[in-house]
Amino acid sequence: MKRTEFRFFDRLRVRWVEVDLQKIVFNGHYLMYFDTAIAAYWRAMAMPYHETMEQLEGDLYVRKATVEYRGSARYDEMIDVALRCDRIGNSSITFVGCVFRGEQALVSGELVYVFADPRTQTSRPVPPTLRAVLQAFEAGEPMTEIVTGPWGALGAEAQPLRQAVFVGEQKIPAELEWDAADETALHAIARNRFGLTVGTGRLVEASPGIGKIGRMAVMSSVRGSGIGRQVLDALVDAARARGWCEVLLHAQLSAVPFYRRAGFVSQGPVFEEAGIPHQTMTLAL
Repeated sequence: MKRTEFRFFDRLRVRWVEVDLQKIVFNGHYLMYFDTAIAAYWRAMAMPYHETMEQLEGDLYVRKATVEYRGSARYDEMIDVALRCDRIGNSSITFVGCVFRGEQALVSGELVYVFADPRTQTSRPVPPTLRAVLQAFEAGEPMTEIVTGPWGALGAEAQPLRQAVFVGEQKIPAELEWDAADETALHAIARNRFGLTVGTGRLVEASPGIGKIGRMAVMSSVRGSGIGRQVLDALVDAARARGWCEVLLHAQLSAVPFYRRAGFVSQGPVFEEAGIPHQTMTLAL
């Protein structure tokens, strides 16, 4: 197998606990590597697994897993687990995978899943939407669409996600999360191909010619797949289209590297907002 046969890779570092007495990765761990990569594959599709399976009224069960060993990875090496959706049958989905060290193919595998009713575990046809999304992902098509608009149009989709992230995860009091600015702000949401809202943010005019981005939230199960950057870029583009000269935001300290990669610059001292350390950051337009 060659790397050019795949478009999806999940990079891993071999851990000490995965090495056996021969000082190579224990053979059974390669199945774990493939299974871990499958979870990353769903994330790359902007697909929160459990919510999507509930929507599709089914679940995926492993029917067969085969592994062929050609070489061995060793402790502390960086490996890439490649996956490709190779075939979609009536009720089955077949993934082909390969573990690479650089260009060298070490271990190949095949995973066959069956879509089934979770109550009876009897097979059901693969839903057309899941089939279409898998085919679109392998074709390199976008997995999300960004929509902007007023609160009246998008609030019903943005509100549950903000509630889950800010109130549920971060324990911010609900009365601090909701404010009058929502009614006048431009909101952005990211919808995946199943119609689920997986990201959101808003833009307000902080002062003449200066925008403020806030309420940036991404569903926890799909973080790291580029959704936050897509929402951020849409809001920055909207500010630029309005002729504003700058955008600012209050970044939680854990998110500062994310905004720096988007070109934002830290300004002033760290401060607390809703009990969480923040940093003001700006971007000249």
